[in-house]
Amino acid sequence: ALSLIAGNCQIWKGASTCPLVSIACTKIIANVLEDEGLPGALACMILGPGRTVGDAIINDPKIELVSFTGSTETGRNVSKVVAQRFGKTILELGGNNAMVVMDDADMELALRAVVFSAVGTAGQRCTSLRRLYLHQSIHDSFLTRLKKAYSSIVVGNPLDDGVLCGPLHTKSAVEDFK
Repeated sequence: ALSLIAGNCQIWKGASTCPLVSIACTKIIANVLEDEGLPGALACMILGPGRTVGDAIINDPKIELVSFTGSTETGRNVSKVVAQRFGKTILELGGNNAMVVMDDADMELALRAVVFSAVGTAGQRCTSLRRLYLHQSIHDSFLTRLKKAYSSIVVGNPLDDGVLCGPLHTKSAVEDFK
């Protein structure tokens, strides 16, 4: 969303192993933009095999900034290729996303956001929450509530009521997780 906040359009490519998620997210974003009187096409998506589409994006001089979240190894290549054409990159590699919870936050909302961000896609989304920074005055109480929330998570078919965490989506994801 950084591109949209800065007044630019957004072109993104989701994982080729789960294109329906990318389509659904793009539709939601387009609807929000249109509800606000903006063209839904400000947020566009490209589908296709990772290397083919990814290489086209990182090599295109019309794309001045490439934001990439993923492995350190692929990020090195993205950075090198984009730098060779004097483009800019924003790279979030290996560590994934962080969340900061301050002492004046709505603790119930923050707790729900943390749990869903970390667990809602079984950690398979490259933007899954991996790091949590808590203000020291709420640290202990928040962690106690978080542990209780984690203990209540049901793993199973995510289409079933009450199931938040589904299975890993590919055999390679299972191998990477081990």
